[in-house]
Amino acid sequence: MKKLTIKIFVLAISMSGGIMAQQTPAPKQSKAVTIVGATAHLGNGETIKNSLIIFEDGKITQIMDALTTKMQYRGTIIQADGKHVYPGFIAPNSTLGLVEIDAVRASDDEDEIGDMLPHLRSLIAYNTESQVVESMRPNGVLMGQITPRGGTISGTSSIVQFDAWNWEDAVIKEDDGLHLNWPNSFKQGRWWEGEERGMKPNKDYKDEVSKISQFFNSAKAYLAGDMNEVNLPFKAMKTVFTGDKKVYIHVNGEKEITDAIQFKKEQDLKDMVIVGGYDALNVADALKANNISILAQRPHTTPDQDGDDYDYSYKMAKLLVDKGLLVGLESSGQMERMNSRNLPFYAGTVASFGMDKEEALKLITFNTAKILGIDDMVGTLERGKDATLFISEGDALDMRTNIITHAYIQGREISLESHQTELYHRYSNKYKDQDKTKKKENE
Repeated sequence: MKKLTIKIFVLAISMSGGIMAQQTPAPKQSKAVTIVGATAHLGNGETIKNSLIIFEDGKITQIMDALTTKMQYRGTIIQADGKHVYPGFIAPNSTLGLVEIDAVRASDDEDEIGDMLPHLRSLIAYNTESQVVESMRPNGVLMGQITPRGGTISGTSSIVQFDAWNWEDAVIKEDDGLHLNWPNSFKQGRWWEGEERGMKPNKDYKDEVSKISQFFNSAKAYLAGDMNEVNLPFKAMKTVFTGDKKVYIHVNGEKEITDAIQFKKEQDLKDMVIVGGYDALNVADALKANNISILAQRPHTTPDQDGDDYDYSYKMAKLLVDKGLLVGLESSGQMERMNSRNLPFYAGTVASFGMDKEEALKLITFNTAKILGIDDMVGTLERGKDATLFISEGDALDMRTNIITHAYIQGREISLESHQTELYHRYSNKYKDQDKTKKKENE
């Protein structure tokens, strides 16, 4: 009886593994691929209506108008007349792969104990077997910046592609940036401690900002010394001061953004990015003057303040671009991992509220790649860049026509199946069978 129980248990585990495991990563590209006839959306604001795209060994080798060349097609030929080709979309400031199920503590690895954690590396906690990550790919989201949460300095992010055996295989850019959560000058009253409800001035704001400056100054002093005593947080700051690591400041209020700009000057930070930036429009000139780009909050949110336009969140990214700022879109917030698959539709929303469609596409391709410092590899369809791209039946920024037939990461054709698509096929067949049965009964 005991042996039978063990066998049943092993069988159950193996069956569940077959159902729950992520699709096997695609093998390295072995032969050239030619895509011909599709409208190519280059990601830089330009399009080629009848395109010829060839890629081999994981790199794009040719992209041009198919009508202006007699070039020999190579390898596998995909006739894509009437379809559309896009560079893979990029999800910045994401916790994909760090949390699988919010209610299961063992699957939540987005935060660590402590306040100043520049030495924390999100990359080594990234789970390539995540089913949530897998569900991004059928919408064209093929890469992401995996970012820790919590504390004042959350740690260091890394950029990965979404088809890999392990984090070593997944990484595109390792330890790309430091993430700092700027204090709020107002805070919500803690009613459970007898405080009044609603927002009120944060009396500790200056001290909290001063604490950040003190940490940066102490790190500089440590790095300038003999460093005989090992201090991992201070050592991790070295690449911040040399400019090899960007500083992403998560901040929304006008005063807070202004103070963050001043902080950049005081600390002589080479490359700073505002994440969220709800009130960034009010200080757009200062941001532009200091060469600060923005990863704007997702458009599918309600306005934060009573006096804001009802559609402010929808048009915020366009207004910032109109001010001459480099802007990308991020999707943090409530249910952020699930909502990350809606990234193309966020850009579509911005387009429907006044931005040119190809300019809106840049918000999740070229602009984001440039902000993250990976535009030499991805973000646009160009010769020499990674063949990370996909073919869609229609407009990929519209959820009705974002129907992907082929997707490639570094030239490897990846599976577009996921747990969600399996459920879709299962239940669509169920109801089709029921409809057939009812039809026969009615006859």
